[in-house]
Amino acid sequence: MKSSSTVLLFAALLSLGLVTDPVLAYQQGSRRASRDPRQCRIQRLTASRPSRKIQSEGGVTELWDENEEQFQCAGVAAMRNVIQPNSLSLPNYSPSPRLVYIQKEEQSGRRRRSGDQHQKVHRIRRGEIVAIPAGAAHWCYNDGNEELVAVSITDVNSQSNQLDQNPRSFYLAGGQPSIRKPSEREGQQEREQEQRERERRQRRQRGRKESEPEESESESEEESESESSSSNAQNILSAFDANVIAQAFNVPNEIARRLTREDNRGFIVKVQRGGMGMIKPDERERSSSRGERNGMEETYCNMRINQNLDNPREADIYSRQAGRLNSVNMHKLPILRYLDLSAEKGSLLPNAILAPHWGMNAHTIIYITRGDGNLQVVGSNGRKVFNERVREGQLVVVPQYFASMKRAGRNGVEWVAFKTSALPIRSPLAGHSSVFKGLPLQVITNSYGVSNRQAQQLKFNREYQHLLFPPSRTAVSVRS
Repeated sequence: MKSSSTVLLFAALLSLGLVTDPVLAYQQGSRRASRDPRQCRIQRLTASRPSRKIQSEGGVTELWDENEEQFQCAGVAAMRNVIQPNSLSLPNYSPSPRLVYIQKEEQSGRRRRSGDQHQKVHRIRRGEIVAIPAGAAHWCYNDGNEELVAVSITDVNSQSNQLDQNPRSFYLAGGQPSIRKPSEREGQQEREQEQRERERRQRRQRGRKESEPEESESESEEESESESSSSNAQNILSAFDANVIAQAFNVPNEIARRLTREDNRGFIVKVQRGGMGMIKPDERERSSSRGERNGMEETYCNMRINQNLDNPREADIYSRQAGRLNSVNMHKLPILRYLDLSAEKGSLLPNAILAPHWGMNAHTIIYITRGDGNLQVVGSNGRKVFNERVREGQLVVVPQYFASMKRAGRNGVEWVAFKTSALPIRSPLAGHSSVFKGLPLQVITNSYGVSNRQAQQLKFNREYQHLLFPPSRTAVSVRS
């Protein structure tokens, strides 16, 4: 089969000198904005699917309901783009940093040369994570022969976003996409999910009216305004006066009118016959290029934005009988230091277990990419907030400090986990370097009313295994 290829352009607009101190940029980006503490008073989590769709000429954008309690708690918004072959996701930027996982698409290394000047062009492959900073204009072109599926998380609670926490993108082209609910043929499960979401929103609105009657009305107006504006959204150039645009670009009015006219193709468009010739200078050209550069170009704009997250040879934790975990943080992909985000790809073999643990400095947003399994999440009151089978295409948020564990189904399970920290820390309950491994025997015996022998079993039975547990006793290697 002919391999296909996809190109993502990362436009490093910050090279204009608006930020000159990379250390300061990190400090600003790493602080997450304050939020209402009531947003994390979660009694029940849900395995959700996209609640609305934006149909475009060259693909579809699927959006999860950002008003769900779990997304409000984590301060993130979730999205899935499906880009058809020979289609272009139009240039846009967001006030919040975004982390993208390429779920489906094979790549080739095909390159073309021309005299066009351009910003950085990156080839992206299936299994890669792509980091897009706030305010960075970017586009994605699928020049392959298969659909590209990209799942992304936007950190609307990032300090870089000084607007409200409603997710938004500013498009430089396109517009007037149609938003619709999933159709009847897309399954009874999605309809039931929508009904649960509606009931949850109604309960939340009733609670707001009881506690804050003055704010509930304004919030309701903001929500309705957001929905109405998104249903007929246009790109930002369309609102400018054409004459002013013509002067700004120093082009004829006819060209300016094309930039400012309304566009009904959506935000993913079909590329004209002949495709797009991609340009990618080789390393020698980049190293020998001359011209003035500021410190931000060297430390930020020239950083890699993508990292393979699905290479078995690069697994951080591996078990032949249980599975593997691949992670990418700011040490592997330094640009994540500025986004304060990271990701992890997990794979469990049939009936294997991901040990009970909690995240110490990050929320975890889990998206199931293949198979199914049981996920359990427990809150601070010692009660389950989630205990369901999760399947491909579903997404669940595990809040910071909530304890969770997974068990794969008969066909195994794979997932990608987005984390709201550039260097996440996890504390396991069992196994190597776990809490139980560090507890004295007397503390275990008195805490749980077990004998010394039983306490030793709890403490040492998984002594040489780390996080990934097969159904039977098998050691797990840990790679540094």
